[in-house]
Amino acid sequence: MTRSIRIVKIGGNVVNNPDALASFLADFVKLPGQKILVHGGGREATRLSAALGIETTMINGRRVTDRETLDVVTMVYAGLVNKRIVAALQALGCDAIGLSGADADVIRATRRPATPVDFGYVGDIDDEDVAESVLAMLLRNGLTPVFCAITHDRQGQLLNCNADSVAAAVACAASRIHPASLIYCFEKPGVLSDADDDNSVIPMITPENYASLRESGAVSGGMIPKIDNAFSAINRGVKSVTIKSAADLLEPTAGTVIKA
Repeated sequence: MTRSIRIVKIGGNVVNNPDALASFLADFVKLPGQKILVHGGGREATRLSAALGIETTMINGRRVTDRETLDVVTMVYAGLVNKRIVAALQALGCDAIGLSGADADVIRATRRPATPVDFGYVGDIDDEDVAESVLAMLLRNGLTPVFCAITHDRQGQLLNCNADSVAAAVACAASRIHPASLIYCFEKPGVLSDADDDNSVIPMITPENYASLRESGAVSGGMIPKIDNAFSAINRGVKSVTIKSAADLLEPTAGTVIKA
């Protein structure tokens, strides 16, 4: 039987909803075979920043990470949120290990140039910067890696990365071990042609219809980098990418399939 690896990314809206997160994790542990979880947590970081009197600045939906904000997101993503998820998975019988990119040098990143927009301590990842040997070792020993979006530059500097990009890069690295599939889970049932109608799921997005979906505005905002990451992952060896509701994780035909 051919082994496969599933990489599942869970969005911040689900992470911050205790009931939705508990339900998702109960389904996640039921996924057969080897698996890796990548999580966000931006809303929790925004909440803590406000409590500490640190202003949150967003540009085009992306967080500007100055030194104070880097401290907050590291505490929240690599600490509070990551360990909450790991503890919940352990309670469900899944032997999980929480990781940042700095742990075991598993994910390196390069600080994003300050032009045209200075996002501060934000990193960009290439899938070649993910150590598949570390992934293979963890999976081989029965551990389920749980990644936050904090990485490092191997010069001692932590960097905040986009969790969707982390998931795509990890999936590409995993595909060098066994066939890998990537699942983006969030609060909606898939990519919608009408944001206000949950019944308007687009079943498949291809390069041919993607341009028209963007032009019409059916795909916009934060969904654009998610789909861009999906296409990039497929072009770099990932077997399949699906965008779906966290509640539909175990439903094989649910959501939107991205085809290159």
